[in-house]
Amino acid sequence: MSTFIAELEQHQAMMERLAACSDAIEAAGALLIATLNQGGKILLCGNGGSAADCQHIAAELVVQYQKNRKALAAIALTTDSSILTAHSNDFGFETVYSRQIEALASEKDCLIAISTSGRSKNIIKAVEAAKMMNMAVIGLTGGDGGELSKRVTHPIIVPSEVTARIQEAHILIGHWWCGAIEAAVC
Repeated sequence: MSTFIAELEQHQAMMERLAACSDAIEAAGALLIATLNQGGKILLCGNGGSAADCQHIAAELVVQYQKNRKALAAIALTTDSSILTAHSNDFGFETVYSRQIEALASEKDCLIAISTSGRSKNIIKAVEAAKMMNMAVIGLTGGDGGELSKRVTHPIIVPSEVTARIQEAHILIGHWWCGAIEAAVC
């Protein structure tokens, strides 16, 4: 078993490597600001812990991150249990997010697709659906980026192979985006 200090050192080393992604992270933040400024929505999708990150980021935008301000348009496609279970039962899990994009999105919107491995089939299908609608797509991933990093307009690949470290970086990035959006849009 690893000690807490060993985990902390692994986290700190990954965060130092994450600095190399700052240009991509800031460019994606600018895209999110532009999306909201032109009346678009931010849609998010992911599985497991990444689904929780989608909900977390959407809540920060709709409610508030650090300051009291108007609500911002963000939807976590991970939250409607009736849609998720009906679609998965009737059509399968691979298209559970792409179907929602078909129903809820427009070309003014931006999709944030999160997959720590970059290989989740339902996330790839969501990206394909978004691109068919001419939406901008940000991909948050890790490791080698997987297929996700090759299909999105703005890939952000966290420099780690460890799922926990990748997820820690994803929520840090999401929080930074929320702060940047609040500073620019509100």
